[in-house]
Amino acid sequence: MNKPKTTVAAALALASLCMTSGVEAQQQPAQQAAPQLPQAPNMTFFVTSVGPGKGADLGGLEGADQYCQQLAQRHGAGGKTWRAYLSTQAVDGKPAVNARDRIGNGPWQNFKGDIVSQSVDDLHSNNNKLGMNTSLTERGQVIPGVGFAPNRHDVLTGSTPEGRAFPAGDDRTCRNWTSSTQGAAMLGHIDRKGLRDDEASRSWNSSHPSRGPDGGCSQADLRSTGGDGLFYCFAAQ
Repeated sequence: MNKPKTTVAAALALASLCMTSGVEAQQQPAQQAAPQLPQAPNMTFFVTSVGPGKGADLGGLEGADQYCQQLAQRHGAGGKTWRAYLSTQAVDGKPAVNARDRIGNGPWQNFKGDIVSQSVDDLHSNNNKLGMNTSLTERGQVIPGVGFAPNRHDVLTGSTPEGRAFPAGDDRTCRNWTSSTQGAAMLGHIDRKGLRDDEASRSWNSSHPSRGPDGGCSQADLRSTGGDGLFYCFAAQ
């Protein structure tokens, strides 16, 4: 008399096992390791592929340096000390900081191993090799510039063509990289192209100040002139 009940119980147990196995099979791909990011352990220079997302508020120089370090770490180059190419202006008794003094001595090479500059002086001369096809991201990608939609070629520097800070007074660093509203930041052109064929348009580090309806330092303002809150990172070596 108990035989049919036993058979039914066994069938239910088997069905439950099959359902469990099916669920595990469906879940298995999600448990697989994420694809390996492209690695470039010898890279010593890159442009951030994306900014932190708060416009020109980078958390000051310290926050920008940490961001460079994080991106480098993801792509196998985190064993170096990375610095953002950014100047700050003198304020509240604190001296100005020159971008050129923060990044070491060089030489520097991009994701693909191409030498973009031999030294600090070379970097700030017409001899450097920076440009659309060499100023690559930490992933080895080209930043779209003039002629592309969207154009993202504006890069935050806060610097003069010589890589130095601007005098105190007119803001050129979005309040030393802490403002996402009011202020202005000096921008360079990653692709070294602009609306005109002049020195400013061809400048990789000092082309024009940011501007816009939010005050000049928001993500929307930076995008409105052809940027995205990107900046240069150099290994201090």
